[in-house]
Amino acid sequence: MENQTTVTYFVLLGFSYSPPVQSCLFLVFLFIYVVTLMGNIVIMMVIRGNIHLHSPMYFFLGHLSFLDVCFSSVTVPRVLMNLVTSRTISYSGCMVQTFFIFLTACTEAFLLAAMAYDRYAAICKPLYYGQIMKAAFCRGLVGGAWAVGFIHGLVNTLPVLNLMFCGQNIIRHFSCELPSLLALSCSETFMNRITSFITTSTVAGFTFFIILVSYIHIVSTVLKMQSAEAKRKTFSTCSSHLIVVVLLYSTGCFRYIRPNSASSVIADEFFSVQYSISTPMLNPIIYSLKTREVQEAIKKLMRYTPLVSRVL
Repeated sequence: MENQTTVTYFVLLGFSYSPPVQSCLFLVFLFIYVVTLMGNIVIMMVIRGNIHLHSPMYFFLGHLSFLDVCFSSVTVPRVLMNLVTSRTISYSGCMVQTFFIFLTACTEAFLLAAMAYDRYAAICKPLYYGQIMKAAFCRGLVGGAWAVGFIHGLVNTLPVLNLMFCGQNIIRHFSCELPSLLALSCSETFMNRITSFITTSTVAGFTFFIILVSYIHIVSTVLKMQSAEAKRKTFSTCSSHLIVVVLLYSTGCFRYIRPNSASSVIADEFFSVQYSISTPMLNPIIYSLKTREVQEAIKKLMRYTPLVSRVL
């Protein structure tokens, strides 16, 4: 179908406050972005450079760090530009951003599920861990996560190209997320909303089920341990992981699955900040920096890399 849109650009009105508040928000988001990049890049360097971290668990952590850099870079640079320069984004740029939001968010959900399964295999099936989590299987899980994310992005973005935008081009949000775009279209968007609801709820439901079942088995196994210290350490790690997962899933699902009547500009901005900006910053802290092996590897990296040591 021929693209009949008359809109050539959109205006992102997210965080439209007074200049002093915008300046403060710019510094806050810049700090978050720098911490996100530094934290995740350091994790990738440490895992790649330390042979003792070449295991399935850290293989997934390294890919999660790379994904978090991508996830954050889809929206944060645009937010920073909106706060200091023009708030306009081209039609094609908006469509590309929409696609990459779906791609990275879906891939992260499946990667978190793969990581939960890896912990299940390590704790509940330790004697068979090496046979279960073979290198080829781990690569397949990561490749599958990206493949499903790519399909998820295409399925939800391509139909948007057929919608008409008849002059309304003001997006009351800081990024080109699908719900905000559909609200501007003068075409019928029922099928777009149904497609988004079905695909998003399927991805969220399936991956969350895997995570939940994995951690139920993990907790059940840990409760049978005799060592109080082992129980404390495992529960501390599991609780941290689950907090991040719950925050990511609850805010993302509310944004994409909630009814239109529950829409709120302030709530939408808050939830979007949580899953697209805060989560990529928290992941390296929760999943990696609390791990003793990673801490020791970072210390070794800083010891042999004076420049990195001074920057950190």
